[in-house]
Amino acid sequence: MGRKGKLIIPGVDKKLLVKDAVKLMPDLTRRRFIAGGASLGALTLLTGCDVSDSVSAESLLVKISKFNDAVQSWIFSPTTLAPEYPDSAITRPFPFNAYYGIDDSPPLNGEEWTLEVSGLVDNKKSWTIDELYKLPQQKQVTRHVCVEGWSAIGSWTGTPLRYFLQLIGADTRAKYCWFQCADYDGYNSPLDMETALHPQTIMAFKFDDRILPRAYGYPMKIRVPTKLGFKNPKYVISMEVTNEYKGGYWEDQGYNSFSGL
Repeated sequence: MGRKGKLIIPGVDKKLLVKDAVKLMPDLTRRRFIAGGASLGALTLLTGCDVSDSVSAESLLVKISKFNDAVQSWIFSPTTLAPEYPDSAITRPFPFNAYYGIDDSPPLNGEEWTLEVSGLVDNKKSWTIDELYKLPQQKQVTRHVCVEGWSAIGSWTGTPLRYFLQLIGADTRAKYCWFQCADYDGYNSPLDMETALHPQTIMAFKFDDRILPRAYGYPMKIRVPTKLGFKNPKYVISMEVTNEYKGGYWEDQGYNSFSGL
């Protein structure tokens, strides 16, 4: 084994560092870590870095985040379904959530909007909203779970993403579907291919049996009930099938890319 790195950043509280690190661990790892006595010594064993007074805490947490991603990807089952609920359980009003105010959500014109398709696909044609509306659709009433700690149940209707990927001749051996959005700062996010092919991952065009409102991503959002909310991009304008990890709006700021429930 190589020599351990020593990361020192004066002024970082050791207990808070450990607390933040534990939050990023998968449930099973978290329980074992806590049971073993959560400490900087334990973090040293986990990451191979000797953390003293404080740290490139950011570098350390990134290592744990990548470890979390790998474990979640390994245990993800493409056949395990998220719970579904009756219409009576729908949260009304369903919360608006974004890093900007509702008045700043993009006012896209559905008659002019198109979905651009690129990357490892046979058919790179642009799709109008009317063309997409004609595709087979399914409804789900599932729980949206926000990384901020709240959740809400919503009704979403749209085309299974796996059907669309098959329709355009996508190479489903590729690693990612990468989505670009029209909202403020150009939100984007990657979706691992296994999740893209999950039967509940849909291209949502309706909310609560009505055309998707502007607040929830009109004209199209990607609804992924097996992921945290920030992995459900709204106002989608393009999709690329790729083997390249392109990062994402929140992923580039340290959020786990897999972020499964």
